Amino acid sequence: MVNPRLLLLIPNGSYRTQDFIKTAKRLDVFVTVGSNHKPVLQKQTRNQTLIVDFSNNGNAVKQIVEFNQANEIHAIIGVDEITTFIAAKASAHLGLKHNPPETIDIAHDKFKMRCALRGTELSSPDFHLVTPDADIALAAQSQNYPCVLKPTNLSASRGVIRANTPHSFIEAIKYIRQINQRWHGTNDQPVLVETYITGVEVALEGLLENGKLRCLALFDKPGMSDGPFFEESMFVTPSRLDSSIQDECLNTVQYAAQTIGLCEGPLHAELRIYDNKPWLIELAARSIGGLCSRSLQFPEDTTLEEIIVRHALDLPVEAIQRESLASGVMMIPIPARGRLLGVSGVDRARKVEGIQDIRMGIVIGQELIPPPEGDRYLGFIFARSEKPCLVEQALNKAHSHLDIEIAKDSSN
Repeated sequence: MVNPRLLLLIPNGSYRTQDFIKTAKRLDVFVTVGSNHKPVLQKQTRNQTLIVDFSNNGNAVKQIVEFNQANEIHAIIGVDEITTFIAAKASAHLGLKHNPPETIDIAHDKFKMRCALRGTELSSPDFHLVTPDADIALAAQSQNYPCVLKPTNLSASRGVIRANTPHSFIEAIKYIRQINQRWHGTNDQPVLVETYITGVEVALEGLLENGKLRCLALFDKPGMSDGPFFEESMFVTPSRLDSSIQDECLNTVQYAAQTIGLCEGPLHAELRIYDNKPWLIELAARSIGGLCSRSLQFPEDTTLEEIIVRHALDLPVEAIQRESLASGVMMIPIPARGRLLGVSGVDRARKVEGIQDIRMGIVIGQELIPPPEGDRYLGFIFARSEKPCLVEQALNKAHSHLDIEIAKDSSN
């Protein structure tokens, strides 16, 4: 039998390429990497690459369909909002397992998701849209505070800003327009405004199989900021929430996915616990970003990427239960805008009890862009221990040993 072929759609600069390729080799799966930047990928895949125009969905699907004529594809996996939508469109065309593309579009657009869930039994913040032609001064005066402003189609907390006053509301709108200009090439984009939901935040990592959600991990997010920006800095699992609240989190995400129409593949959700109830903050038809998946370990050295690939290719996905040890990851925060000159103390940080690995994600000399504008972390610290509290302590202690030297940008 010919080994199945996986088409992995992955943008240039993604952290995920190596982990998926390693998984494919373990499963004897032939992998082709589709991306918008070939030279980097050639080193990873020995010329088994496909240039895909991520800026144009129609062109991207056509390129994939043409490739399939000579190289039969058995599954397509995307790793972010853009590539998961293209994967769904191409999979639908080729008759492969997929989510309906329109459901990916809803999950990708924060306003569409809120509209789809409006009127349901889910606890959800009030929301409205500020259009590009709106009078923002008038909108600021009529707004209830505190509130959170968000671009409708950016991820990784980019552009998410809390406003407590009319003045901060206006400044947030201006800043989000600058961020949209950076990432979309235009500031002519609407801004979603939501009631701010207080409480602790958690993240659920799951897998949808024919509409049924399997929880792979529920992460606590200790140290999560209350604003004005919401940089994610730490994930620790298992969650320390009461088991009844954890069950409600799973039920909330299952209901939201079903309502939207998501039915297959990885799912990542963010929730806040307020008034002893989970409130859905974000829902994405993709797995956790960055290198954070390396904080998860399953029986027989199975990784999150292996679970995703097995599901996509209809290979057996046995009963999944995360390892017994607690684990976690810290996304090393970027303290200031500028150029990275160096990071010292890494060896000391590695020696902290419970620390498993430290991986830097930005090279010396590269530009550092902190939240809410940037989309990359300085690096990742991984830990395992007997209890979640010990994992959190180890991550914080290791981070305290790092000395980050930055040539600050004097223009900002």
